Amino acid sequence: MALKKKASKKDRIKSSDKGPPDVGSEAEATEADASGVPEITFPIVGIGASAGGLAAIEQFLAAMPADAKSGMAFVLVQHLDPDHKSILLDLIKKYTRMQAFKIEDGMRVQPNCVYVIPPNKDLALLHGRLHLMELSAPRGLRLPIDSFFRSLAADQHERAICVILSGTGTDGTLGLKAIKGEGGMAMVQSPESASYDGMPGSAIATGLVDYVLPPDKMPEQLISFSQHVFDQHRGRMTVTDHAPVIADSFEKVFIILRSNTGHDFSQYKKNTVFRRIQRRMVVSQIDDIEAYIRYLQANPMEVETLFRELLIGVTNFFRDSKAFEALTEKVIPRLFEGKQPGGFVRVWVPACSTGEEAYSLAILLREHADSLKQGHKVQVFATDIDDQAIEKARAGLYPESIAADVSQARLAHFFTQEDSTYRIRKTIRDLVVFAKQDIIKDPPFSKVDMISCRNLLIYMEPKLQKKIMPMFYYALNRAGYLFLGTSETIGEFVDLFSIIDKKWKLYQRRSDVTPRAAYSPYVPPMIIAPKEPQAAQPDAKAGKADVRDLAERALLDEYTPPCAFINAEFDVLYIHGRTGLYLELAPGEPSMNLLRMAREELRPGLAAAVRKAVAQKAAVRYDGLQFKANGDTHLVNLVVQPVTKQEAAKGIVMVIFEEGTPVSYPVSETAHGEVTDKERRISELEHELATTKEYFQATTEEFETTTEELKSTNEEMQSSNEEMQSTNEELETSREELQSVNEELVTVNTELQKKIEELDRVNNDMNNLLAGTGIGT
Repeated sequence: MALKKKASKKDRIKSSDKGPPDVGSEAEATEADASGVPEITFPIVGIGASAGGLAAIEQFLAAMPADAKSGMAFVLVQHLDPDHKSILLDLIKKYTRMQAFKIEDGMRVQPNCVYVIPPNKDLALLHGRLHLMELSAPRGLRLPIDSFFRSLAADQHERAICVILSGTGTDGTLGLKAIKGEGGMAMVQSPESASYDGMPGSAIATGLVDYVLPPDKMPEQLISFSQHVFDQHRGRMTVTDHAPVIADSFEKVFIILRSNTGHDFSQYKKNTVFRRIQRRMVVSQIDDIEAYIRYLQANPMEVETLFRELLIGVTNFFRDSKAFEALTEKVIPRLFEGKQPGGFVRVWVPACSTGEEAYSLAILLREHADSLKQGHKVQVFATDIDDQAIEKARAGLYPESIAADVSQARLAHFFTQEDSTYRIRKTIRDLVVFAKQDIIKDPPFSKVDMISCRNLLIYMEPKLQKKIMPMFYYALNRAGYLFLGTSETIGEFVDLFSIIDKKWKLYQRRSDVTPRAAYSPYVPPMIIAPKEPQAAQPDAKAGKADVRDLAERALLDEYTPPCAFINAEFDVLYIHGRTGLYLELAPGEPSMNLLRMAREELRPGLAAAVRKAVAQKAAVRYDGLQFKANGDTHLVNLVVQPVTKQEAAKGIVMVIFEEGTPVSYPVSETAHGEVTDKERRISELEHELATTKEYFQATTEEFETTTEELKSTNEEMQSSNEEMQSTNEELETSREELQSVNEELVTVNTELQKKIEELDRVNNDMNNLLAGTGIGT
């Protein structure tokens, strides 16, 4: 269509596009960024449908406002017969006032338009242009909706919106995860209104859907969402413009999250967290942040939903296939080098989400172990703070759309198909242990050969990354490997890791740095044996220095009481002086724990004093504690003092043992006259009782903490026991089936044997007949 006025240079460029011409004010819908690539400034809605989807599409478009100025573009992707000409475009034109177009290669997307995919093509989006792709080699399953949704997420990020309508199977589920991972919005048809609820049900099961509505209710919600989230002139989220102003209010949200979930998001990337909080505000139809804070306080379910929203992880099997190829070539074989036949290869996968990454690594490790045929054992520890994601990972059940990421050979070998889903086989499931863990505050795994932590660090502030990197170093074995996401680096810790593959972020732990020096903020001084003295000429200055050193050492040895430096876990870090009267190695396996080494009578007072000093951050003194050693009764004064003058020694506690003298404890006020031995003894016993009460109070608190941990472990063991019981039942059933099959095979074999004997007899009779007649025929 020709333009009615002389076109400017910018308009001439746009008129050369294959996109729809003359669509209202669409000339203002895109802007060129710094690289000259036009930037889309309006939301793009991808609509996926399959069986029964035509009726839903018609209801959706018929409910769109009559003015047809939604400010969004709509792209319809439906499962079409590749050999049949589609009439979908002609049908939908009857139900919408928006302009509708059959997609052509390179067509630019414009707002207030509908675009329909042609048959026998895949669809992708790049810089606001729709590109038709030839179908890949047949693999038994086509997933055009997932393919387009993923492309939409990668190109439009938070401006991407997906709508999943009626259909069978699970196409669209993985694409929905990708869009949510980029901060987009997901809307799904309610299963009761769908002709086929396979696709809606699979999408809802992810727990990531923002709205579940009938098709005729969707347009109103879409327009409301767009008006609340996006600046209609710029198409950007309004929260980013005001983030510095409302940052203090968002801190209150972090406090509510921490108090309800136990997890602190204040050290995560602010822009990412702010955008996702804003999404929940829009879904909840709340415009003011203070009102949303009050809503969170009154609705624990919204706190849980926001928590899940912040944890959305984009993951799939063998994500970034080139990175996994580099891992298979450069790292996997090295993990098995030096391992004895039957030895273990241990891998830790923090932030595993729903388990795809962990299972992908388990498959690669199992394949290499099988190729070596040396009986190596593989153990993959997969952790995440999202208990719902952990439960899904433990189930090992995934939509059939994983066929886009997993080869047919691996699907056949490592998965079993159940209806429209794939379940991981026991041979791989048994290699992976899933557990809930927060790597920010929980202790890490140790002595692992590889850590795969991909696309977690990019959400964290640099301060938090600096805490996690040394922890990874500590967790790895000597010369272990670290596998990061393509957008992540080791930062300033180049002294801890060497680069294996810079592009695909493969690193190896340096073995020339001790784990303790890398991980611990303070290392106590070590006594180094003096070297053999060498003959040298006497030096006056050196002589003076030696005298000073000898004097200081003599003063320390003679006048400083024996003492021990310990950490918060009572591990002895350094000992000064002779402490043999108070400490001794306990029977059994050697231990450097102060409580195990201390005399039995000193343990309650010692434990109470240390905990009190740590809690109050001040010196604590217990005088006149009695204990027996070498058959005699001794007295000791305990002085416990945190080391606070040196920042590097934070967390270190000094325990001093002073030779004690009898202490007169105050007696009851009712006593008159001279204090008797009985009253003095009662006072001493009351003091010992108070000390013992403090000890048992601390012990009780530790016991309660341990009980909670044991309860959690017991639940995991119970879950494992149920899985083992289920496996045992399956094995028993399989044994019975095999026995039955074996009996049938024996019967068939006997029948075949008799048939062979009959054939031999008939063959012999025929030979005898021919030899006896001698008549030519």
